[in-house]
Amino acid sequence: MAKLYFHFSTMNAGKSTLLLQASHNYRERGMATYLLTARLDDRGGRGRIASRIGIGEEADTYDAATDLFTMIRSRLAVEPLACVFLDEAQFLTREQVWQLARAVDDLGLPVMCYGLRVDFRGELFPGSAAILALADEMREVRTICHCGKKATMVVRRGPDGKALREGAQVQIGGNETYVSLCRRHWREEIGDRAAPDQT
Repeated sequence: MAKLYFHFSTMNAGKSTLLLQASHNYRERGMATYLLTARLDDRGGRGRIASRIGIGEEADTYDAATDLFTMIRSRLAVEPLACVFLDEAQFLTREQVWQLARAVDDLGLPVMCYGLRVDFRGELFPGSAAILALADEMREVRTICHCGKKATMVVRRGPDGKALREGAQVQIGGNETYVSLCRRHWREEIGDRAAPDQT
């Protein structure tokens, strides 16, 4: 039975790697997949899902104005699909999440979304909030903080290397901009918690 999945994590947890591996598994068995990624994030090249470990795949792109249901239905008219994979799901609009849910319900296609849960301020992305509300299944992709605990938060660093507390929710960047941390160390970085006395 087709489902809407949300694989979520912080930055640099390997979400794109997992997406590409899952798509490869389908294709290896002769089943076609449809890959989508946000037009906004072109770090791996426009129309490309790329992983930090060096693997990548071409993908169709979407922005806030894209009708994803129509896009998926049009692709389905060209070839039978086994699964839809969507990267950077945090950039979806609420309506687009409903479009994906309709693709699952009305077209019988599993849709696997991969993305961030929260931004550098500790707030849900609108797309992530909508998927959390509508997903049939949610899976956390885990990564670790420098202390070894599970990282659930991310800080954005400014040009001076200090953690920012304000700014636009979306700023494309990688390791040079974002660091994944556990909540305790995120709070220390943004000045919400004093670092423990080391003496």
